[in-house]
Amino acid sequence: MANNKSALKRAQIAERNRLRNKAYKSAVKTLMKNYLNAVQVYAANPNPESQQEAQTRLAAAYSKIDKAVKRGILHPNNGARKKSRLANKLKPIEQTA
Repeated sequence: MANNKSALKRAQIAERNRLRNKAYKSAVKTLMKNYLNAVQVYAANPNPESQQEAQTRLAAAYSKIDKAVKRGILHPNNGARKKSRLANKLKPIEQTA
């Protein structure tokens, strides 16, 4: 437990930041799942509409990952790895279609 005023304030700030970081990481995971579902739909039925949907979801996921990296929530290498893995899910499907 905090023994003085400054330590108490630091504990409160750490908790606030933890909750903010948790919300960002959760949003990144949600957007990644939405994108992966869109890729599955596109793989099952390759048409321009489903491809556009997958591209839109990819852009949204990239944007959120980049913002999380910029705010220091994700390490830059972690963000780059996530973006690379997302891109590699769509690449083989687009080449065969």
